[in-house]
Amino acid sequence: VEWTNFERATIKDIFSKLEYDVVGPATLARCLVVYPWTQRYFGKFGNLYNAAAIAENAMVSKHGTTIIHGLDQAVKNMDDIKNTYAELSVLHCDKLHVDPDNFQLLAECLTIVLAAQLGKEFTGEVQAAFQKFMAVVVSSLGKQYH
Repeated sequence: VEWTNFERATIKDIFSKLEYDVVGPATLARCLVVYPWTQRYFGKFGNLYNAAAIAENAMVSKHGTTIIHGLDQAVKNMDDIKNTYAELSVLHCDKLHVDPDNFQLLAECLTIVLAAQLGKEFTGEVQAAFQKFMAVVVSSLGKQYH
């Protein structure tokens, strides 16, 4: 993947402004509510019966934050995201048996949450850079499945 200077700077800027403890839980909660079939991977998380229960679930919040912090590795290794996520791809494919389409669903939810957080700063150009970044992340996480 070729990154422009604007794209690199934009991705780093986005992550420098992220409130991980807000964005992470909101992103995973949104994914679990909007795409309820994704809940099957979180059976040990307890009550996920409705949007309020999901939003208040401490395990959802913690894992959501973990997911967003996991993106830090991609930000630090933008020129080698596929290798950066090789082990994580194997884990999700071979051990956790996560449907790789769920990575895209989560990326879409993150984009929505991020747009709400950044407001007017989330211009079309910023969104394009972010979605390109997330497309590479999603592809890398799904690499083991191919």
